[in-house]
Amino acid sequence: MTSVLYDVPGPRAVLRNRVLGVATVVVVAALIALVVWRLAVTGQFSAAKWSIFTYTNVWVQIGLSAVRTLAAFAAAGVGAIVLGFVLAIARLSEHRWVRIPATVIVEVLRAVPVLIFMMLLYYGLPVIGIRLDSYWAVVIALVAYNGSVLAEVIRAGVVSLPGGQSEAGYAIGLRKSGVMRLILLPQALRAMMPVVIAQLVVTLKDTALGFIITYPELLYYAKLIGSNAVYGSPLIPAALVSGSIYIALCLGLSYLARVVEKRTSRAPGVARTEPIDPRRHEEQTVTQVLSAQIDPLDVPGDGGPSR
Repeated sequence: MTSVLYDVPGPRAVLRNRVLGVATVVVVAALIALVVWRLAVTGQFSAAKWSIFTYTNVWVQIGLSAVRTLAAFAAAGVGAIVLGFVLAIARLSEHRWVRIPATVIVEVLRAVPVLIFMMLLYYGLPVIGIRLDSYWAVVIALVAYNGSVLAEVIRAGVVSLPGGQSEAGYAIGLRKSGVMRLILLPQALRAMMPVVIAQLVVTLKDTALGFIITYPELLYYAKLIGSNAVYGSPLIPAALVSGSIYIALCLGLSYLARVVEKRTSRAPGVARTEPIDPRRHEEQTVTQVLSAQIDPLDVPGDGGPSR
């Protein structure tokens, strides 16, 4: 018995897969137990190492540093999406004087590491008389890098659409801006939404690089706590606490993005782009069927969803 994509494993293959699965779980559990045991032996779980977290002011400062992390991420995320749209549209332009400079900008911004970009902005610009706050150095560097990545993501989403989508728009009299705004970009964004979400999570984690240029975000404060000799330099406890907060923030962002994605897919404007089989509209002209790809509600019959 076979499936469409692969052969159904037989009894021996099923047994082998189960043995490998159990062995993998055992190995991973053993590694985790070894790490926990070594942390316990070296005193990382002792009360003295964790006593610094019993102070209210410490948690207040951790909360403020987390807010600074989110502030940098929010500005960088919005800026990266806007820059990504602009660069993607420029990369798709039919004019070489627009497309080629945009391509050069995208390639250069993608090639420069984020940390080097931050250091150039924060430590390099004062050489020529321009001084940036550490917050803006972090935000601009994140916007430049992630915006260039998102530009390629959006462009790939538009290019991957069938050519009939844009041809349908032109057939009903839309200009290129209308085709891009009403037909191509909404579909490309929905198709690329998982990649966009993943890139935003990367943006959130990259805010931690700001501690190199003394931006007082979450990792910066965790480093201050971990280097406190009075409490035995609790570096591991500080790393565990800050790491847990980063994980919670990333999971929250992923959940929020999935909720937005689901609500967007249920919006009335999204249903208008559902493809319609021309064979079911033999009584209509080709132009009418193509126009129904954009707004099926204008087509009489059963071609589109009801309001």
